[in-house]
Amino acid sequence: MSVLYLQYEGGDRNVRVQKLGKSGAHIVAVEPRWPLFFELAKKEKPYAIAIDFSQAPSHSLETADYIAKAKETKDTPLYLLRVPDDRADVVKKRLPNAPMVTEQNLAQILVEEERKAQERAREKKEAASQARRNARAKKLGLDKPAPAPVSASTAGARDKTGKPAKTSKPATAAATPAKKKAAMPAKAVLVKKKPASAKKPAPRPSKKK
Repeated sequence: MSVLYLQYEGGDRNVRVQKLGKSGAHIVAVEPRWPLFFELAKKEKPYAIAIDFSQAPSHSLETADYIAKAKETKDTPLYLLRVPDDRADVVKKRLPNAPMVTEQNLAQILVEEERKAQERAREKKEAASQARRNARAKKLGLDKPAPAPVSASTAGARDKTGKPAKTSKPATAAATPAKKKAAMPAKAVLVKKKPASAKKPAPRPSKKK
């Protein structure tokens, strides 16, 4: 985490960088020369950028305008230092979201920006750690739901090997009692009576000769 400080080398740049460093921020100083400052901004990914207008204000304005519009830096807070009075109106018009501040103001701002940057870094680290844990759990199959609990009636059942005994599936419905067959009335048996045998006629007495 760092703050990018753009000012031409020489003069009082080192003194100013040291003063800002007392806020606890890590200050990276570089000249506002293309493409040096932009390559460093992409590499450092600073949480704030400060541009000193005390030298070459026109060039500093063009640099600030580019930073405010570039995809890689447009969301990074931009602060302007020592803007000449005769350039203040132009700067406000072209950079409405870049406040003009003093070094004292910037030092106070950087304390808060440093806290926010640390909080974002912590959240990002926790999110990455959670993602690694989830990936590890998925790889080991720990993300699958736990098996259904064993019913109390079969919890203690064991087979001869000591493993839980397999139980048959419970009947889906209670056995219904067999219906009693309705007693059928006995069929009347028709007994055919044999006709009485005709009586044989009594034998005639034989005639005597």
